[in-house]
Amino acid sequence: MAVTEAQMSEATHIRSYVVRSTTAERHLGYLDSLPGQASFLQYPSWAAVKGGWKAERLGWFDSSGRQCGAAQVLYRPLPGTRRYFAYLPEGPVVDWADPRLSHLLQPLLDHLRSAGAFAVRMGPPLPYRRWNAATLKAAAGPGRRVGDVLPDLVDPVGAAVADRLRAAGWQRCGEEGNAGDAQPRYLFEVPLAGRSLDDLWAGLNQEWRRNIKKAAKADVEPCVGTADYLPEFYRLLQLTEQRDGFRLGRSLDYFQRQYQELNAEEPGRMRLYLAWHDGEVLAAHTLIVAGRRAWYQTGASADHRREVRPSNALQWRMLRDAHALGAEVYDMRGVPDVLDPQERSFGLMRWKLGTGGQVVETLGEWELALEGAVNKTLHRAMQRYLARR
Repeated sequence: MAVTEAQMSEATHIRSYVVRSTTAERHLGYLDSLPGQASFLQYPSWAAVKGGWKAERLGWFDSSGRQCGAAQVLYRPLPGTRRYFAYLPEGPVVDWADPRLSHLLQPLLDHLRSAGAFAVRMGPPLPYRRWNAATLKAAAGPGRRVGDVLPDLVDPVGAAVADRLRAAGWQRCGEEGNAGDAQPRYLFEVPLAGRSLDDLWAGLNQEWRRNIKKAAKADVEPCVGTADYLPEFYRLLQLTEQRDGFRLGRSLDYFQRQYQELNAEEPGRMRLYLAWHDGEVLAAHTLIVAGRRAWYQTGASADHRREVRPSNALQWRMLRDAHALGAEVYDMRGVPDVLDPQERSFGLMRWKLGTGGQVVETLGEWELALEGAVNKTLHRAMQRYLARR
């Protein structure tokens, strides 16, 4: 069959993609040119927060030298070797809708192999399925999970990318005995684009509106604090972990470093919100802002005076601030996939559903051992190690 001139041109364009290291400044500039498309985990400041990892910023360039993709890669050395596990948290930032996905990913894999990586994990920043709050509220019941419920929307790009990754040999984390995702697969998002504050207020359920009014009547004062209050935030976080039965495993130094690095990159990128009542901080939440997206990252609250609803007051303040900053999405981060009211973790799901947002199942994280018998052996050893932890 004859090959047309257009097909030859396209093939040349495909072959011309190269992936190479870039500076943190160029990486940041590229992400800033695509507001709302990149996670804060792909910003250079986040690499500075992660101890024990070596960071590299990569760019995709076509034959004309135009940058058409970016990735922040974190390398973790395998003890006793000079080999690395490469991790792209909520990345890379590329055109995932391109049907020639392998031509975008192969230059990345070639670069990682040359850098000494034996395996790679990435988290394509794509939605897969969405459920509206009303849908999940109606579906709650004994033994029910989010995945049991027919979604309100299946994203065609996410579904297609999942198929293409499986066909290329990638394994989805948490399946077939693999270690689970490092980042939450189920997120809770409140859409802000095109909505007024009145719209956001109307989207809250009656319990949320009642609790926000109760906090205001009790003179709960939500405000933005400084880094000086991070020790108080951390004290409340420890109380919250003990009360709610979870452990993040983060130190005070970790949050202080996070606050310093993110705000050094862009003032106001990380904010600490405090809810004061009668001269005492009853709740403290952190917010991260990048591009046209805002993330509620970590929340903590005291064990006493919970009846004045400081956390609801804080969230309403944070939602309004995100809206004022021009964010298109308020990301409340992870939720469990539990819809059984008898399970303890359903409380978090129920609380976030009250904002009237959506549960979004992302594509999740995917792993691939790079070519070569040694790489595959090292990858299997790492997976066995993680499975025992």
